[in-house]
Amino acid sequence: MDSLLWITIGFFIIGFVVLVSMKKSMESKLAFIKTNIEDEESSRKAKSIVWWIVSTTAWGIVSMILIVWWFHNHFG
Repeated sequence: MDSLLWITIGFFIIGFVVLVSMKKSMESKLAFIKTNIEDEESSRKAKSIVWWIVSTTAWGIVSMILIVWWFHNHFG
């Protein structure tokens, strides 16, 4: 197997493990925000949730690009 496949699989698995491990933390931050809407700390926690969503989206897009690139190189 070629190195692009290993990079793709590694990127996907490591990213998935990181996202799943951070999920519980994001859920607790969201619960804190729901109970303390007007607290200044809620604003800071909301920003971290937004950045988590942005990074999850970026990880998904890069994963799809790597998979398509591998298929293009392997079967194209």
